[in-house]
Amino acid sequence: MPGPADHDPFDLGFDADDDFAASPGDPWREASKPAAGLDLDGPDPFADFPLARQGAEEDPFLELGSATSSVNEPARPAISPAPDMMSGGDGALGDVSVPRISIHVFCARPDTAELIEQAAADRRMARAATTVLPGGIQAAVEHYQNQPTPSLVIVESLDPAPELLALLDRLAEVCDPGTKVMTIGSANDIALYRELMRRGVSEYLVPPLSPLQVIRSITGLYADPAAPFVGRQIAVVGARGGVGASTIAHNLAWCLAERMQAGTVLADFDLPFGTAGLNFNQDPLQGIADALGQPDRLDPVLMDRMMARVTDRLSLFAAPATLEEDFDIHPDAFEEVAQKIRAAAPFVVLDLPHAWSGWKRKMLIGSDDMVIVASPDLASLRNAKNMIDLVRQARPNDAPPRLVLNQVGVPGRPEIPVKDFGEALGITPSIVLPFEPKAFGQAANHGQMLGEVAPKSKAAEGVEQLARLVARRDPPPSQKSSLLGGLFRKK
Repeated sequence: MPGPADHDPFDLGFDADDDFAASPGDPWREASKPAAGLDLDGPDPFADFPLARQGAEEDPFLELGSATSSVNEPARPAISPAPDMMSGGDGALGDVSVPRISIHVFCARPDTAELIEQAAADRRMARAATTVLPGGIQAAVEHYQNQPTPSLVIVESLDPAPELLALLDRLAEVCDPGTKVMTIGSANDIALYRELMRRGVSEYLVPPLSPLQVIRSITGLYADPAAPFVGRQIAVVGARGGVGASTIAHNLAWCLAERMQAGTVLADFDLPFGTAGLNFNQDPLQGIADALGQPDRLDPVLMDRMMARVTDRLSLFAAPATLEEDFDIHPDAFEEVAQKIRAAAPFVVLDLPHAWSGWKRKMLIGSDDMVIVASPDLASLRNAKNMIDLVRQARPNDAPPRLVLNQVGVPGRPEIPVKDFGEALGITPSIVLPFEPKAFGQAANHGQMLGEVAPKSKAAEGVEQLARLVARRDPPPSQKSSLLGGLFRKK
């Protein structure tokens, strides 16, 4: 095994131009305590950094790449914020999963081990193989004396800076080329961070941490700048048949495209009974069934040929809506096709059938947002609760699904009050849509959306509000709403 003189996996291949370059007077090796207050020959440019304080709730190094530009630090890869923390246009980006890698985590505290277990159970870590071991850096050094190192080693240390750096030097001696190292330490100090980066440590995190912070950090290490972006996937499902889930999905996709002015793809996965083609007055020759039949050949060019162009921003993957075929499709094809569609637009809306299956379960758990459409009756309440409980267990680090109560106020029908419905599920409905058969019927008969035939109706306004919640931003200002535009129209 090569020694540190032959190969140093922590060496980035450049000389750091700072006060911590290896030298006989290296202050890290002579310090008797963590150098949290070390003077860097002048005022610390990070003294006023808002997150670099005791008890900060966010990772103090998440935004360090931009902050360090004033001290000539190398830029760090951008890390997308978590879905529940996104705002503005960033909400259009989907979650990126950790690649198929092996991860070993050596924890010095039981709390950290529990945190890593929670992160490893997250849907974004499904492809990674994570092993949690006790003992910290010292245990890692001993473990890899006669063992190959995995793709990523995460080590936790409670030691002061000199001991931490010395242990990392020993770990470097037993690490294989290509192994990345992430360190969790107790000192929230920019000088220590700079020295760790100089030695080739990939990331340094300081508690308190959350599972999403750990996942984002791991994802950032393996981000491919050449890879296409991943759009947000929104799964729309009905609590029972007949509650209008498909209608909500179609109108939501239209609002995202036309009201929010964002590129959107609507995929109708109800192969025998899908209504997306009817509702948009489209009859394409190819659609989602053709894509599912040859998922390995689905590239951007073929995908563009299979999709119907509804508007300049909205594309449709229509269902064949025929009973002449049995649609015996492998379950993995649904997930593969959905993943490829996510690279086609910032928003991808999935219209899922009511029938339960293994691939539908994966679609719901793997989506960035989930919208459950229900009517105020007992069957919808029971089924919605089952789905919400399933999703909460499978997605502990995600926001709960969005609940849409549809067809509220049907004359003569006993209904569960909206407040009682939400309390029973533990979720406040995102929107409540009144029973407006005239507006919905007129839109369906003309192959149009609510925003086209009845834009002032409460149902149309409600779906537009849902689009804002999903997009996590307000629609861009349009010329129609501008004062100057209004003056020109009044002639």
